[in-house]
Amino acid sequence: MFLPAFAMQAENQPIQADTCVKVKKNTIFRRIGRVFTGVFRDFNKIDTNYIEPQHYNYTVMLQNTTTYEEYKINSKSGQSVTFAPRPTVKIGPYVGWRWVFLGYTVDISKFDHSENKKELDLSLYSSLIGIDLYYRKTGNDYRIRKADLGNGMDEKILKGIPFSGLSVKIKGFDLYYILNHRKFSYPAAFSQSTCQKRSCGSPLLGIGYMTHDISLDHKELERVITENLNNNPDYTGEDIKLDNGLMFNNVRYTSYSISGGYAYNWVFARNFLFSASLSVGLAYKKSDGDRIDKNNFFLRDFNFDDINIDGIGRFGLVWNNTKWYAGASTILHSYNYHKSQFSTNSMFGSLNIYVGMNFGKK
Repeated sequence: MFLPAFAMQAENQPIQADTCVKVKKNTIFRRIGRVFTGVFRDFNKIDTNYIEPQHYNYTVMLQNTTTYEEYKINSKSGQSVTFAPRPTVKIGPYVGWRWVFLGYTVDISKFDHSENKKELDLSLYSSLIGIDLYYRKTGNDYRIRKADLGNGMDEKILKGIPFSGLSVKIKGFDLYYILNHRKFSYPAAFSQSTCQKRSCGSPLLGIGYMTHDISLDHKELERVITENLNNNPDYTGEDIKLDNGLMFNNVRYTSYSISGGYAYNWVFARNFLFSASLSVGLAYKKSDGDRIDKNNFFLRDFNFDDINIDGIGRFGLVWNNTKWYAGASTILHSYNYHKSQFSTNSMFGSLNIYVGMNFGKK
């Protein structure tokens, strides 16, 4: 009886080791990997009765961005001066792949802006969490928006006067968790990657970190105010002197915050969405001049007077039929800082108006 060649080899030779099935060990690294994979997968889990998922891989968009900022400085006696530069207007194209957007904008403002001015605003949205990253360095193109210095002075009498003695630098982030993320979609309102099919809302929880640096040339401010009041025929009051609370050179503080809020997506017509959200945060703020211990922990120096209330508002109006989309959105940040002799209130934000198209079906 003759056996086939492959059968003879099977009888006469031992089984090779590489024909055995190798069982992967369930190491701690694989267990950790499965946990992270599950978390990332949960980032974009949605209820399709409420949210229409993205059907395309790519998008192109043209966007116009207008940024605005305002800073108000108050003294204990009630004097206050509000500064604001003229808005910056930029326009440019963007190309996106899923979560990633790249673009280039050109300043088309009719006004001359400082070359030292720098702005970076980046927002990332998933169904589960979102994050706002920002960095702003102002130039020297501020103008006095209004001033309340006492003696019956009209707060608008100095409106529009240029002032180059203010410099502000802000950097930080806000991270927030969307509790009802399976039915409520932030991306539908702010990144056009999904569509909200039915109206729905969600509570928000967040944390934030920020450093804020304010430099003020108070001698220049006093000179500008005195010179312009003396040359203004509408002012007939007495000479004005700045309160000591406004006569500082530099304030730098760090802020740690926890926040809570609510967001709502209103689907008021087919393919149309209006979104509004507001978060209010309790922020603990310590300036560089405050004492901290050698390990840089400030728990021993905790003071309830250093707790301030900040706010973040987000609003969006979108038309999206999954292929084409257009709309507008804005994000506004408000920060407050109080000391015994003075306080500051700052606000900055951006308005985006855009139109785009998705392509490359998944």
